[in-house]
Amino acid sequence: MTKLDLETVDHLLSTTRAVRRRLDFTRPVPHDVILECLRLAVQAPTGSNAQLWRWLVIDEPDTLQAIAELYQNPPATPRGPGEARPEQTPQQTRVMESAFYLRDHIHEVPMYVIPCTQDKGGAAGWQPSMYPAVWSFILALRSRGLGSVITTVHLNREREAAELLGVPDGYVQSCLLPVAYFTGDDFKPAVRRPIEEITYWNHWDNTTA
Repeated sequence: MTKLDLETVDHLLSTTRAVRRRLDFTRPVPHDVILECLRLAVQAPTGSNAQLWRWLVIDEPDTLQAIAELYQNPPATPRGPGEARPEQTPQQTRVMESAFYLRDHIHEVPMYVIPCTQDKGGAAGWQPSMYPAVWSFILALRSRGLGSVITTVHLNREREAAELLGVPDGYVQSCLLPVAYFTGDDFKPAVRRPIEEITYWNHWDNTTA
């Protein structure tokens, strides 16, 4: 078995953050870097090895602006960032504030990537099959100095986005990934509850291995 540099791998896994505030809006994203990351992403497992994914990469200014307008103007009852809810932790408040920041600046992001997949039905649908590849793509971005975040706000107006982008019937958009180089040198691991408290063995609430 080839030995992996576990320190590097663990650092990558524990410090790949949802990047909203630290996206560099001024630096172009090269196409060859995105293609490198996508080549790695499609090595991820997918249901039945069907490989139904398609990747829409958007960096044309007019199209970016049009998608941004859909993102920033959801219907009256959006699924995305809304008013702050009561009893939020300070961490949740910071996340909500960063979501508002992304909403206000989404039109400045130099590139969007929208993963799509065929809608084949099934017990869970085919959407979950996209997310291993999506996360691999984000990890690949991170290792090259770029950041992103999984967001679905524009899906409140999915049909309009599909018409704008020419997404054919039978395909669905899984999410939107704003892509840019990140500012600063590194990220820190997030604050999480101890894994021993949230891992159950053989029966719900049994934390004894």
